[in-house]
Amino acid sequence: MSGLLTAKPLTAAAFAPYGDVIEIAGAPDKMINQGMCGRHHDRAALDFGPDGRAGISLFDAKARHLPHKVDMVERHPEGSQAFVPVSGVPMLVVVADDNSGVPVNLQAFISQPGQSINLHQGTWHGVLAPLGAPGQYIVVDRIGTSPNLEEHWFKEPFTVVAD
Repeated sequence: MSGLLTAKPLTAAAFAPYGDVIEIAGAPDKMINQGMCGRHHDRAALDFGPDGRAGISLFDAKARHLPHKVDMVERHPEGSQAFVPVSGVPMLVVVADDNSGVPVNLQAFISQPGQSINLHQGTWHGVLAPLGAPGQYIVVDRIGTSPNLEEHWFKEPFTVVAD
Protein backbone atom coordinates (compact mmCIF):
# COMPACT_ATOMS: atom_id res chain seq x y z
CA MET A 1 0.00 0.00 0.00
CA SER A 2 1.89 3.04 -1.20
CA GLY A 3 1.19 5.95 -3.41
CA LEU A 4 1.26 9.61 -4.14
CA LEU A 5 -0.84 12.06 -2.10
CA THR A 6 -1.57 15.56 -3.30
CA ALA A 7 -1.89 18.02 -0.43
CA LYS A 8 -5.02 20.18 -0.68
CA PRO A 9 -5.85 23.41 1.14
CA LEU A 10 -7.29 22.77 4.59
CA THR A 11 -11.04 23.55 4.66
CA ALA A 12 -13.64 22.82 7.32
CA ALA A 13 -15.82 20.85 4.89
CA ALA A 14 -13.03 18.61 3.55
CA PHE A 15 -11.58 17.99 7.03
CA ALA A 16 -14.93 17.33 8.81
CA PRO A 17 -14.69 13.50 8.76
CA TYR A 18 -11.39 13.71 10.69
CA GLY A 19 -11.84 16.66 13.01
CA ASP A 20 -12.43 20.37 13.30
CA VAL A 21 -10.70 23.30 11.60
CA ILE A 22 -10.35 25.95 14.27
CA GLU A 23 -10.41 29.38 12.68
CA ILE A 24 -12.21 32.69 12.65
CA ALA A 25 -14.95 32.48 10.05
CA GLY A 26 -17.83 34.92 9.79
CA ALA A 27 -19.01 37.33 12.44
CA PRO A 28 -18.20 36.68 16.10
CA ASP A 29 -20.81 34.91 18.21
CA LYS A 30 -20.69 37.85 20.60
CA MET A 31 -18.64 40.88 21.46
CA ILE A 32 -16.87 40.98 24.84
CA ASN A 33 -14.37 43.19 26.70
CA GLN A 34 -16.28 46.43 26.26
CA GLY A 35 -16.92 45.63 22.59
CA MET A 36 -13.21 45.36 21.76
CA CYS A 37 -13.00 41.58 21.29
CA GLY A 38 -15.08 39.23 19.17
CA ARG A 39 -15.64 35.78 20.66
CA HIS A 40 -15.88 32.98 18.10
CA HIS A 41 -17.31 30.43 20.51
CA ASP A 42 -16.82 26.66 20.87
CA ARG A 43 -14.91 25.93 17.65
CA ALA A 44 -13.86 22.32 18.43
CA ALA A 45 -15.41 19.21 19.97
CA LEU A 46 -12.79 18.22 22.54
CA ASP A 47 -13.11 14.69 23.96
CA PHE A 48 -10.95 13.28 26.75
CA GLY A 49 -12.85 10.08 27.53
CA PRO A 50 -14.39 9.11 30.86
CA ASP A 51 -11.12 8.97 32.84
CA GLY A 52 -9.01 11.60 31.11
CA ARG A 53 -8.52 15.32 31.53
CA ALA A 54 -7.45 18.15 29.26
CA GLY A 55 -3.76 18.92 29.17
CA ILE A 56 -1.95 21.76 27.42
CA SER A 57 1.53 20.99 26.10
CA LEU A 58 4.00 22.96 23.99
CA PHE A 59 5.56 21.27 20.95
CA ASP A 60 8.66 22.53 19.13
CA ALA A 61 8.83 20.74 15.75
CA LYS A 62 11.54 20.69 13.11
CA ALA A 63 10.74 21.83 9.57
CA ARG A 64 9.49 19.39 6.93
CA HIS A 65 9.44 19.91 3.18
CA LEU A 66 7.49 18.66 0.18
CA PRO A 67 7.72 16.10 -1.18
CA HIS A 68 7.20 14.50 2.25
CA LYS A 69 7.43 10.78 3.01
CA VAL A 70 4.68 9.27 5.18
CA ASP A 71 5.75 5.89 6.50
CA MET A 72 3.72 5.90 9.72
CA VAL A 73 0.46 7.27 11.07
CA GLU A 74 -0.82 7.23 14.62
CA ARG A 75 -4.07 7.67 16.50
CA HIS A 76 -5.26 8.37 20.02
CA PRO A 77 -8.16 6.04 20.91
CA GLU A 78 -8.92 7.72 24.24
CA GLY A 79 -9.28 11.36 23.19
CA SER A 80 -9.11 14.19 20.71
CA GLN A 81 -5.95 16.19 19.98
CA ALA A 82 -5.82 19.87 18.98
CA PHE A 83 -2.83 21.65 17.38
CA VAL A 84 -2.69 25.45 17.61
CA PRO A 85 0.29 26.97 15.74
CA VAL A 86 2.05 29.72 17.66
CA SER A 87 4.71 30.62 15.09
CA GLY A 88 2.42 31.05 12.05
CA VAL A 89 4.13 28.34 10.01
CA PRO A 90 1.80 26.29 7.78
CA MET A 91 1.52 22.62 8.67
CA LEU A 92 1.01 19.50 6.62
CA VAL A 93 -1.91 17.49 8.01
CA VAL A 94 -2.17 13.86 6.92
CA VAL A 95 -5.25 11.89 8.00
CA ALA A 96 -6.83 8.56 7.13
CA ASP A 97 -10.05 6.63 7.49
CA ASP A 98 -10.13 3.49 9.62
CA ASN A 99 -10.93 0.04 8.23
CA SER A 100 -11.01 -2.47 11.12
CA GLY A 101 -7.94 -0.97 12.77
CA VAL A 102 -6.04 -0.26 9.55
CA PRO A 103 -5.63 3.28 8.13
CA VAL A 104 -6.96 3.63 4.57
CA ASN A 105 -7.75 6.43 2.10
CA LEU A 106 -5.05 8.84 3.24
CA GLN A 107 -5.72 12.55 2.71
CA ALA A 108 -3.24 15.43 2.94
CA PHE A 109 -4.01 19.08 3.72
CA ILE A 110 -1.93 22.23 4.11
CA SER A 111 -3.06 24.74 6.71
CA GLN A 112 -3.15 28.48 6.14
CA PRO A 113 -2.24 31.25 8.59
CA GLY A 114 -4.89 31.49 11.31
CA GLN A 115 -5.95 27.84 11.05
CA SER A 116 -5.63 25.25 13.80
CA ILE A 117 -6.98 21.70 13.91
CA ASN A 118 -8.65 19.36 16.36
CA LEU A 119 -8.39 15.68 15.46
CA HIS A 120 -11.37 13.59 16.53
CA GLN A 121 -10.80 10.76 18.98
CA GLY A 122 -9.36 7.74 17.15
CA THR A 123 -8.48 9.55 13.90
CA TRP A 124 -5.40 8.21 12.13
CA HIS A 125 -2.97 11.08 11.44
CA GLY A 126 0.58 11.80 10.41
CA VAL A 127 3.23 13.33 12.63
CA LEU A 128 3.36 17.06 13.32
CA ALA A 129 4.90 18.56 10.17
CA PRO A 130 5.47 22.33 9.95
CA LEU A 131 6.27 23.20 6.34
CA GLY A 132 9.34 25.19 5.35
CA ALA A 133 10.41 26.33 8.83
CA PRO A 134 10.38 25.04 12.40
CA GLY A 135 7.08 25.52 14.22
CA GLN A 136 5.88 25.84 17.77
CA TYR A 137 2.43 24.62 18.78
CA ILE A 138 0.08 24.59 21.71
CA VAL A 139 -1.34 21.07 21.88
CA VAL A 140 -4.51 20.30 23.83
CA ASP A 141 -5.02 16.60 24.36
CA ARG A 142 -5.93 13.86 26.81
CA ILE A 143 -3.87 13.28 29.93
CA GLY A 144 -4.61 9.98 31.66
CA THR A 145 -3.12 6.71 32.83
CA SER A 146 -4.46 4.35 30.12
CA PRO A 147 -2.55 3.91 26.83
CA ASN A 148 -3.58 6.50 24.26
CA LEU A 149 -1.28 5.91 21.29
CA GLU A 150 -1.44 3.40 18.44
CA GLU A 151 0.97 3.47 15.49
CA HIS A 152 0.65 1.91 12.05
CA TRP A 153 3.77 1.55 9.89
CA PHE A 154 3.24 1.18 6.14
CA LYS A 155 5.16 -1.50 4.24
CA GLU A 156 5.68 1.07 1.49
CA PRO A 157 5.56 4.79 2.29
CA PHE A 158 3.33 7.40 0.72
CA THR A 159 4.77 10.58 -0.79
CA VAL A 160 2.95 13.89 -0.33
CA VAL A 161 3.36 16.54 -3.03
CA ALA A 162 1.93 20.04 -3.46
CA ASP A 163 -1.35 20.58 -5.32
